Amino acid sequence: MTDKDTRILYNDTCPLCRFEIDHYRAAATRDSAPLRFDPLKDAALWGLTEDQAARRLHVMQDGRLLSGLAAFRAIWATLPRWRWLARVTGWPVIRPVVTVLYDRIAAPLLYCAHLRRQARRKGGI
Repeated sequence: MTDKDTRILYNDTCPLCRFEIDHYRAAATRDSAPLRFDPLKDAALWGLTEDQAARRLHVMQDGRLLSGLAAFRAIWATLPRWRWLARVTGWPVIRPVVTVLYDRIAAPLLYCAHLRRQARRKGGI
């Protein structure tokens, strides 16, 4: 891994998250894109707790910690076939809408599902 790599911290216990990250991993391999993938258990190396990391997608790029839509846009901008999506989601009319959809709907739903999986593993539900 180099300083130029974009590192992705993702919830590897989430089936949907894992599916999406596996897609990005395959695209990165195909296109020789500098993406590296860290599972949730490595959150402490990022200065986050596992709970903080499970709440949303995180990316480290150029020494900056990005999360939410900014993290997705960093990934998409790194992948040649996805750059268009990074551009479109940066448009002034689109960006706030997508940000709200992720921050208020997608991320909380995925986090709640994560908590349910954790409880099942511990025998709580």
